[in-house]
Amino acid sequence: MSWFEKLKKGLGRSSAQITDGIGNLFTTKRKLDEKLLQELEEVLIASDMGAKTAAMVVGELRRTRFDKEINSNEVRQALSDEIEKILKPVTVSLEINETYKPHVILVCGVNGAGKTTTIGKLAKQFSDSGKSVMLAAGDTFRAAAIEQLQVWGERTGAMVISSKIGSDAASLAFDAMTLARENNADVLLIDTAGRLQNKTDLMAELEKIVRVIKKIDETAPHDVLLVLDATVGQNAHAQVDTFKQMVGVSGLIMTKLDGTAKGGVVVALADKFKLPVHALGVGEGIGDLKEFTANDFAKNLMGLN
Repeated sequence: MSWFEKLKKGLGRSSAQITDGIGNLFTTKRKLDEKLLQELEEVLIASDMGAKTAAMVVGELRRTRFDKEINSNEVRQALSDEIEKILKPVTVSLEINETYKPHVILVCGVNGAGKTTTIGKLAKQFSDSGKSVMLAAGDTFRAAAIEQLQVWGERTGAMVISSKIGSDAASLAFDAMTLARENNADVLLIDTAGRLQNKTDLMAELEKIVRVIKKIDETAPHDVLLVLDATVGQNAHAQVDTFKQMVGVSGLIMTKLDGTAKGGVVVALADKFKLPVHALGVGEGIGDLKEFTANDFAKNLMGLN
């Protein structure tokens, strides 16, 4: 299955909810009046696009087609075009800066978002492109996370830095930074324990990790990626808000799009936070994390492919 087919399948539940919702509003052509515009907004809100973003997406239809006859295909194409406009500014590749040795990527997020798996997939991509990669098992609370990262290390040829369960994560990050420098590594990916954004002590620990990293390289971390589980829908807003304030999140990776009908949240997050969306995950396989593209996402969300 090609990536495009995987994306189409992954967004299937979100797309079906939207396209069915729009389809139910039409039997044939229908005049675009206020009632229809409101109904279209409600369909988008149901996909977790949020009221503000949904109103903005529908707003262009109001401006250009109000009081004119329109069918469901024309509506979906017009909405896709508006969604693409919102997503294009956040379509940014995750680039490794070779002037940094290593380029440090700190990966954070709440429990179960898919951080460790995402790190493994990124390590594979970087290794395949010829980069030397090191992994730091900074989730020192879970033996399973350390073991999982070690498996990824074996699969990708990356050295894994770990310590015993319950050890200080900031100390591990310091050791990993030191070793990565000694080994002249191109990339250091640092895993962190899952933490709810409302747990002050755990968020403070994440801040401590950043401070320790900066003691070795004041420019690091060079990327702070927040991994978001798309199934949480609108709750993702609170996660982005808090992690951004605490550790300066620089980009997002959305996972588990294949398990939700809430794909519209990606559009809402792009509209509100303007943070780069580097990649999407639509499955557990090693090739199921790919670079985000606005056009493909918008079209598949609206069932146009």
